[in-house]
Amino acid sequence: MERIFEGQTAIISGGMGDIGFATARELAKLGANVALCGTRTPDTFGDQIALLETCRVQVDYQRVDVADAVAVQRWIETVNESLGIATLIIANAAVTRFAGIHEITADEWLADMNINLNGAFYMTQSATACLLKEKLPGRVVFVGSWAATHVHAHMPAYSVSKAGMSMLCKCMALELAPHRILVNEIAPGYVNAGLSGRYLENNPDKVDEITQRVPIKQLMTAEEVAKQIVFLCHPENRQMTGSTLLMDGGLSLK
Repeated sequence: MERIFEGQTAIISGGMGDIGFATARELAKLGANVALCGTRTPDTFGDQIALLETCRVQVDYQRVDVADAVAVQRWIETVNESLGIATLIIANAAVTRFAGIHEITADEWLADMNINLNGAFYMTQSATACLLKEKLPGRVVFVGSWAATHVHAHMPAYSVSKAGMSMLCKCMALELAPHRILVNEIAPGYVNAGLSGRYLENNPDKVDEITQRVPIKQLMTAEEVAKQIVFLCHPENRQMTGSTLLMDGGLSLK
């Protein structure tokens, strides 16, 4: 396998979640050093880190609250010093809760916005500032959702935060385009992993029902999402910026 990202560093928030880790594996296989952050302590992920290291790359995991702008900046500075300046920036950390407009509390709404939207902004703003300072090209990928454009009444905070992320992607893409930094978003539909995967694991009776809602009658895997994130990062992708790569099995057509 050609190591097209040899010598580059990828930085991934929510890196030990299903989609984040699958992305880390794909990038590591292609030669990228990977820096991951999450909410749990590093000793929790010894096996996962060892698996990534078998790809003959450097791996770093740190516990970081992405809703804390100072902590995010400190994390990125540490990564840049230890692994090299991150040129592949994947904003993946997210939470969701099932609570309608009149069920969700003000604190819950704020917490979801702080992680899903503000956290993505803090990470990408800080990481791309380093690229600008060093005059380096790069790739930014926001992990969004088809829920950004389709009403999900049972989880409005998630939908609104992802809609905000989609516009953040476009604003950042326009500003950074002259600097050879391409900014795109991937918007998965029903993934049998991550947030959706946990729901299906806790509600196995819903798997067939949800699968039947998808026009192609299949749920996607974290690995399928990861491969499309790699596509958006690929050096041969020289024209796409400010775009949303929608992969929802046809859900949004209904």
